Amino acid sequence: MLVRFHPHALERMEERGTTKEQVTIVVKDGERFPARFGRTGFRRNFPFDNNWRDKYYRTKQVEAYAVQEGTDWLVITIITRYF
Repeated sequence: MLVRFHPHALERMEERGTTKEQVTIVVKDGERFPARFGRTGFRRNFPFDNNWRDKYYRTKQVEAYAVQEGTDWLVITIITRYF
């Protein structure tokens, strides 16, 4: 299974502090759930223990929304939450 990235997802990853490696882990090993518009959502928490935009957080949650193309996944967008 290959995980590919739409340009929109790459832009969101950069502005929200998420890497391609983390998103690939989320798609391959994260919780899977149905999403709108026939997409599939994937979610996983990562230990963070760092600052993001001048505030300390212990955990980073990454959500990826993707469409399946054959056996591959095309990631459309990313949401990152810090807590």
